[in-house]
Amino acid sequence: MTRARRRRIIRIQRTWTGIALVAAISFIAGMTDAVGLRLSGDFVSFMTGNTTRAAISLADGETHHGLILLLAILVFVAGNALGVIVAHLVARRIFGVLAGVSILLATASLLGEPSLHLPRFYLVVLAMGMVNAAVEHIEGLPIGLTYVTGALSRLGRGIGAFIMGERRLDWGIQLVPWLGMVSGAMTGAVIGIAMPQFALFIAAMLSLAVALSTLMLRRALHQRYKNRRPASASAVPRTLARK
Repeated sequence: MTRARRRRIIRIQRTWTGIALVAAISFIAGMTDAVGLRLSGDFVSFMTGNTTRAAISLADGETHHGLILLLAILVFVAGNALGVIVAHLVARRIFGVLAGVSILLATASLLGEPSLHLPRFYLVVLAMGMVNAAVEHIEGLPIGLTYVTGALSRLGRGIGAFIMGERRLDWGIQLVPWLGMVSGAMTGAVIGIAMPQFALFIAAMLSLAVALSTLMLRRALHQRYKNRRPASASAVPRTLARK
């Protein structure tokens, strides 16, 4: 087997492994989003929607609800930051992030008392922010796990480019998080009706199951799905200045 063929096989394996991970994690995110919406009446991962609803609430004089949603946005951002920190500290980054998500969701599932609905809401939002650090790209193609607007936008632009003569088809991968999200949301909607008291715990166990399955992946593969950031912020201006 030639070196080029071997590299091609390895790249295909990495791609399909990444696709499977994105599908599974997006399913969990969609399920959790549907369950969280049923339990709280607000979005736990759709921060564009929460931003708009917060603005409307504040304009309508519903200051308390508006502030709850604004705080949820901050918690979501904090969750993303927490996910990156965990991914940096743990050798098997995907396992570490998903295990953390599982712990947060399991803890939220214990807060069933009406007086604890806000802490439960914010824990789920924190988990949905955190999960985005699990897989950030597949072979250079950006992937969103808890929001599909960007994926659908990239899909549409890819279709437009294909119509205009560009024959690359890698934009088709953007369907994966949407399909995972919508199938997970449908599942979560049904579970939220059938067994609302166990819905978050089921999502936590699914997250844990996917986390444990990633232990079979090579440690290097866990790092393969993270974005590569420049070593320093000042490097970009210097590079541009030389052009």
